[in-house]
Amino acid sequence: MDKLERLLNLAAALLDADRPLTADELRDRIGGYPEGKTAFRRTFERDKDDLRAMGLPLKVEPVPGTDPPTDGYRMRRADYTGTELRLEPDELASLHLATNLVRLDGADTGLLKLGGGAGGEADEVGRVPFDDALAVMIAAAADRRAVRFTYNDTERTVEPWRLSFTRGHWYLAGYDRTREDERLYRVDRISGEVTVGDPATQEVGAPSDPTDLRGWELGDGEPVRALVRIDAVQAAHARHLLGEVEELDDGGVVAELSVRNPEAFRSFVLSFLDHAEILEPPELRADMIAWLEAAT
Repeated sequence: MDKLERLLNLAAALLDADRPLTADELRDRIGGYPEGKTAFRRTFERDKDDLRAMGLPLKVEPVPGTDPPTDGYRMRRADYTGTELRLEPDELASLHLATNLVRLDGADTGLLKLGGGAGGEADEVGRVPFDDALAVMIAAAADRRAVRFTYNDTERTVEPWRLSFTRGHWYLAGYDRTREDERLYRVDRISGEVTVGDPATQEVGAPSDPTDLRGWELGDGEPVRALVRIDAVQAAHARHLLGEVEELDDGGVVAELSVRNPEAFRSFVLSFLDHAEILEPPELRADMIAWLEAAT
């Protein structure tokens, strides 16, 4: 468990408590703390300081019914009430943690203000690129409106469903009106201005999660079914990467892939050097041959 996950779990446990919880009770509920009393106490004290530095209302109160009296910890939900956006207390606490631990480049954003950006001494664990185009898309998704932009030299009108950050890039998932289907776009490849259009017409679907997709599956084109034969010497590696494959009598395997990104597909095949062959479709096989001939 990393620090961000542990702090999120700690905040959730404190908000969910109907009475003050002792340090030992919190350790048992949350997990992820080091073994040993001294190491636990040292880490727990840092976590408490981080929560307070972020402006979260951590309280120390006597635990009822303890003799001798024992201090406990909690965050009262009432301290998070009254926001115009009607966020639940645990949602606001999570947002607060995220905007303090992960800095958004281009920093003075509405998200940072919502999260409370206390400017305390909590450790920063990451930086995430952020710009005006992302702000426009987030606002459009919240308001259920379409956005217009240029992608791969083509004008797009998309109803945003989800924006996610993974592998160092932002991705937009949504309904593409021109193609009448779900599409996934890498935001840094959008060119020009992103503008807000008319209200959405489609129900929000269950978009693809880029963390679950391989490189050749990340794209906005129609998926192409590809078959790749991999020699026996690399078959174990292919099984590890891909899971289910077709076993061949000579020990090799055939992998079936859904390709939306030909460049990433080409890189995957080349990772096996001369132990992989594209069987179909002909256009991907021809693309590989042309690329190899141009490189020699």
